[in-house]
Amino acid sequence: MSLRVGSPVTGRAVALSAVPDPVFSQAMVGPGVAVEPVRSRSDVVSPVDGTVVTLHPHAFVVATGDGAAVLVHLGIDTVKRKGEGFELHVVKGEEVRAGQRIVTWDPAEVEAAGFAPICPVIALDASADVLADVAVDVDVAANDALFDWSR
Repeated sequence: MSLRVGSPVTGRAVALSAVPDPVFSQAMVGPGVAVEPVRSRSDVVSPVDGTVVTLHPHAFVVATGDGAAVLVHLGIDTVKRKGEGFELHVVKGEEVRAGQRIVTWDPAEVEAAGFAPICPVIALDASADVLADVAVDVDVAANDALFDWSR
């Protein structure tokens, strides 16, 4: 069985190695891809159907019914913003559909505040060999496929 993981934001898909944080660039939390978002106020959408199991203004995890969990992190070190500039549209424990709005933010504003707005999208508790059709160096719209996760 394969799980299609969609892009949470519109932008350019890039390799995780491009993320300016070793936790992500060295895939310490798991394999995946990152998206360099367009620099305008926009909605961040769920990458998969599932339940919001972790929710912070700058990051969230959606777990599927079979236990696959996908982390979306909005920018690097953005936890330091303490939620400023992020508007949540769901609550922890809520069931969501792929493409459903989770957060609204402005990557340009994040960048102006001195933070990299790049968005890692991580397959938690997975190994790199289970990801296929990984989108890298291509433009993506929110909810376009980033990778397929063999389960």
